Amino acid sequence: MNRGFTRKSHHTFLPKIFRKMSSQSSKDRPESLQFPFFNEEETISTVKESKTFFILRGLPGSGKSTLAQAIQDKYKDVCKVISVDHYKITPAIRSTIPEDYTKVDEDLVDYCKRDIAVIVVDDTHHEKERLDQLFDIADKYRYKVIFVEPKTPWKQDCVQLKEKNQWKLSVEDLKKLKPSLEKDFLPVYFGWFLSKRSSENLRKTGQAFLDELASIKVFKKEAKYFAPVIEDPKAKIDLTSYFVKRPPGVLHCTTKFTDFGKATGAEEYAQQEAVKSSYGRSFILTISALFITPKTAGARVELSDQQLQLWPGDVDKFQPTDNLAKGSRAHITLGCANGIEPVQTGLDLLEFFRLEKAGNKGEEAGEIGGGKLLSFGNGMWMLLLSKKIEVRAIFSGYYGKGKLVPTQSGDKRGSTFSSCIII
Repeated sequence: MNRGFTRKSHHTFLPKIFRKMSSQSSKDRPESLQFPFFNEEETISTVKESKTFFILRGLPGSGKSTLAQAIQDKYKDVCKVISVDHYKITPAIRSTIPEDYTKVDEDLVDYCKRDIAVIVVDDTHHEKERLDQLFDIADKYRYKVIFVEPKTPWKQDCVQLKEKNQWKLSVEDLKKLKPSLEKDFLPVYFGWFLSKRSSENLRKTGQAFLDELASIKVFKKEAKYFAPVIEDPKAKIDLTSYFVKRPPGVLHCTTKFTDFGKATGAEEYAQQEAVKSSYGRSFILTISALFITPKTAGARVELSDQQLQLWPGDVDKFQPTDNLAKGSRAHITLGCANGIEPVQTGLDLLEFFRLEKAGNKGEEAGEIGGGKLLSFGNGMWMLLLSKKIEVRAIFSGYYGKGKLVPTQSGDKRGSTFSSCIII
């Protein structure tokens, strides 16, 4: 075995293990403010080290401003509130989005550029077109989105809302708005979205893995899967440049693809008590392995019993006849080869499990800084981490367009990677 390969790496593969924090008592909060991001210390801590849009949604007078103020009070210096009321935009059913929103978005983008951790957008948010504008901004600046609706008893009672809304809207005006706000707004997919700090740690871990893997002799024997014919045997394969596309938004582990409610089983999944009670709540995800194939690079996630309650029962199949353990497909996409969609990462991970079940446990190729390296052939490699990585994440939804974003070319070695080939 190559001596240079067996030595301990100078790379730091593992970020610090995050301490689990106890929940504080929430008995002193009114029922209308019973949310994880108010009451649970671990969730509060995770939100503070993330970049989050709280999009408040509901009828005028339903209690959104009270919610916005409560979030401001809880997160103080790391929080900014944008209330559309201050821009004199009257809630109404309309055919076009008012130009007044241009100023709203200018201020919103200013906060994003300043990396404000918590941004609260207070509006009725009854129009898909307007929400799409917000999702585009969230994507561009890598904010996760959490929808929050008031829990006040009168939130759908137009008679009471007539007395409470500052715009003096009539019962009839409110009834016109009501249908678009009665149903939950479902995302493209639900999942766990990593905090900014955890994403950065995992990004560094992924970079260290790719750099070291590309430099070892045993990997170069499979160079044909990742690079053109290399005449110089000493030449290093540039895996960083190979995985040229990244998923949108922030690093995440998808649970259920819902396609804004149009996918099979979407409504049923969203109405599960475990899903509803977990939305906006912090979780600690455990990463047990990193892997690459000629198509994708990813991290394998081991789900706890509690997390498996949020995992659909029909996604751990590569083929209909497969009988793999629930949660086998749980992963975080780190990068994709040119022309590959991020959904492929989960399919690649299932292929590792199928090979294992068929008797191919992988050929041990030695140890590198992070653990034991296994080769499964055909360009499939997995690093079993000697010390599992724990990352913080918020269970929420992704609401954007979901297009892969190509990385910029022509940068110096390494700089492209840090600007997110692998995220």
